[in-house]
Formats: sequence, structure tokens, C-alpha cells
Amino acid sequence: MILVGAVSDIPVGESVRVQGSVAIAVFNADGTFYAIDDTCTHQDASLSDGWLEDCAVECPLHAACFDLRTGKPSGPPARKPVRTHEVVIADGQVYVLETVEVGVEVGAEVVEALAEEVR
Repeated sequence: MILVGAVSDIPVGESVRVQGSVAIAVFNADGTFYAIDDTCTHQDASLSDGWLEDCAVECPLHAACFDLRTGKPSGPPARKPVRTHEVVIADGQVYVLETVEVGVEVGAEVVEALAEEVR
């Protein structure tokens, strides 16, 4: 689990970038937190530097838009979705539980250990 910071550190309409196995962008969209891979799937641009509107972020390079809930692009130039990640709020802190790549097995002990971190 990745500590992002205090809820108050990410104002509504803003984002921050944290490092997991790849860079992850964390957004505060009207008080709801979302996390997606930070790199646009069209070209290498930081989505955390993009423009947030409702539950979508617009890439600052070529204006590809991604839904923060699903990671899916709304249309060209991006065609491939970005990974989404679970966001956990505990004791006023924002955490990201990075999504495991498809095909990677995670044992029950790893899942339990991550759950204990939040408790």
C-alpha cells in the first residue's frame, strides 16, 4: 500500500503523483479520490499534469480524456485504457492499493497483510 498523504493535502480538483511500480496519479474529484497510472497510453505524458473535469482527466499533450473510474479513454487519440487503482482513506490519510498486473498471482497472506496495514 502506498501512502499518498493527508486528505487535506489534495484539494478538490487537484492531483498528485506518487511512485508505485510505475508513476500513479491520484485525483480529488469533488471529494472522491481516484488513482490511475500517470502515463497517457497514447504518448508519454503525465496525466497528473492534465485537466480534471468531473470524473475525467484530459491529457496535457494531445487532449486524450480518461475516465477516472474505469481508466477507459473517451476517444482518440488514446485507444488503450490506463490501469485504475483502489484508493483507501484511513485516519485522514489517502492510500493507494496498486492493481496487480493480469497474470500475477497474489497469495492470501499478501492480501491479509495489506488489509492489516489499513486497520
